[in-house]
Amino acid sequence: MFRAPGSAEKMITESSPASPAVWATPIAVALLCAVLELGGEPLRALLAWDRGLIGAGQWWRLLTGNFVHLGPYHLLLNVLGLLVLVLLCPQRLSAWRWLLRLLVLGLAVGLGLLLFAPQWQRYVGLSGVLHGLFLLGLVPQLRRGDRIALVALLYLFGKLAWEMWSGVPVSDERALGGRVVLESHLFGTLGALVYGLAFEFFISPQQPPAASMPQRPQGTSDSP
Repeated sequence: MFRAPGSAEKMITESSPASPAVWATPIAVALLCAVLELGGEPLRALLAWDRGLIGAGQWWRLLTGNFVHLGPYHLLLNVLGLLVLVLLCPQRLSAWRWLLRLLVLGLAVGLGLLLFAPQWQRYVGLSGVLHGLFLLGLVPQLRRGDRIALVALLYLFGKLAWEMWSGVPVSDERALGGRVVLESHLFGTLGALVYGLAFEFFISPQQPPAASMPQRPQGTSDSP
């Protein structure tokens, strides 16, 4: 059990954010995105989600578009999102489980935009996947009775609703260097719901908090 700094409320997490095991794959994802950013516009053009090129047979873009960004500032925001994810809901997952999550959520964003958002022709960024990762991290903590997770989930769904209703301030889009594809946030969250239900992540029997559980080896399953 991990106590939030400066708060009497306890975060009921699977692992401590101080554990190196919870950082390995998120750091690898951040480094991958950083390396791709170093490739500049040529690499971005090769990997970005592009409706016309996907229709021409370049199907890899459904997934790879999630890992390239508009520029350094856009990348920094998503790396900070990964940081908050690990601090708020640290999980000791195997590399296989991480890859499965990234694959499912990335394809949910790519296919969702392709099938249900015809107004968009091009998309880059990890934010849609991040929304799904937050859902998958927070739900197990909520099921253990974590009220901080409840507040965070309410914020997540409130944010989605507000974005769908009001859009994004023009100032934010200027800072990013392009328009924000809000639908990607929705599709990433829906992809997490599908993932959780498909792998019985949301419906598995509730277990006691991590502090009362025996030490688990690195590479545990998704069921908390």
